[in-house]
Amino acid sequence: MTVRRLAAVDAQTYWMSAKIPNDAFLLYGFDGVPAGLDHAVEVVRRRADACPELRVRIRDGGPLTYPTWVDGPIDADRFSVHELDDNSWQGCLAFVCRLADSQLDPRVSPWRVHVFSPVDGVPTVSGLGAVAVVQMSHALADGVRSSALAARLFGRAAAIEPVATPRWRGVTLPWRSVVAARTHRELVRDTEAGVVPLQAPSRPALRSNARPAGVRSARTLIRRRDSLSRPTVTVGVLCAVSEALSAHLRALGDDPSALGAEVPMAKTGVRQANNHFGNVAVGLYPELDVDQRADRIVADLADRRRRAQHPAMRAASRAYAAVPAPLLRWGVAQFDPTLRSPMVTGNTVVSSVNRGPADLSFGDARVVLTAGYPALSPMMGLSHGVHGIGDTIAVSVHAAESAIGDVDEYVARLDAALPG
Repeated sequence: MTVRRLAAVDAQTYWMSAKIPNDAFLLYGFDGVPAGLDHAVEVVRRRADACPELRVRIRDGGPLTYPTWVDGPIDADRFSVHELDDNSWQGCLAFVCRLADSQLDPRVSPWRVHVFSPVDGVPTVSGLGAVAVVQMSHALADGVRSSALAARLFGRAAAIEPVATPRWRGVTLPWRSVVAARTHRELVRDTEAGVVPLQAPSRPALRSNARPAGVRSARTLIRRRDSLSRPTVTVGVLCAVSEALSAHLRALGDDPSALGAEVPMAKTGVRQANNHFGNVAVGLYPELDVDQRADRIVADLADRRRRAQHPAMRAASRAYAAVPAPLLRWGVAQFDPTLRSPMVTGNTVVSSVNRGPADLSFGDARVVLTAGYPALSPMMGLSHGVHGIGDTIAVSVHAAESAIGDVDEYVARLDAALPG
């Protein structure tokens, strides 16, 4: 049996999920209803069984050690075919929102597929369609890796970037800590000299940072890829979120002048963990016209990349990877999700992933769209997903009533702000 120790960041993600649920939900819409639903599900199961990265689960041996990934069978209970009382597109999304109340136990199933068929009103589909949602533990994958794993399930021979196996890193912690401290001093000097951009400033918490309460809703808007490239799809959507969210928050009585977003950004270099990304802060500049706003957002993203590439950041990551399991477990145990802060990294999350060509299928039904709804957290009641497949871009909203009020009013503002 193959056994691989969880990287420190993946173990932290796993342990933290008990305090803040963090399962990802990858939605795929298909043009039509599979002719043989049971057979289509069985084909997906066989593909999963043929993929070593999907044929794993967590074994958590005890407080003194890191959990490990171990091989396990792909049982039929990984797949749920749901009968919807309301089989409209919006009824399907409402059901997907409720799935967040049933988080996975990655010691049993680190991923699961939910099937909805037929669904009436899937965007771009004339007639009935089908929807498959891949629920995945965040410990298993970040946005890029989860998209590659889901693509395997639906027929693409996607390459899964290998993850190095951590070995005896605890004994290197003292040396790595010394290196991290030295390179941090270099980072301070380089920042003061203007060689490296300043750390992104925090910004005041707004209504969108309210603790999620009340009804949670999901909505998705569809655009063509070429209509959003200003100069990239991510920047185009960030510009539109700036316009829509600032207007919406202003109407709710907030001052959005310092509005900003938290954006997951892939790390460079060899992947050392299933989660190979960091969240960065980007200003949204609602007071500027759209061209100036795009320029400032592009500059912010470039600054965050430059700072992330400083040797101090890599040294800090290597030192963190060497933290002994008991110490990391203790740190996670100290986290109090009930505490609130007046300052935040961003007032919303905008997570953007290109899921590749439109070459996926479920049975004989072809993919027409893919979407995602980033998890909410105690300090984030509004998130956005930007997911492309082929030339179709899905811009999704996941919101709690406490953070946004009338979600349809906000989505109407976003629809008007998005080009196309």
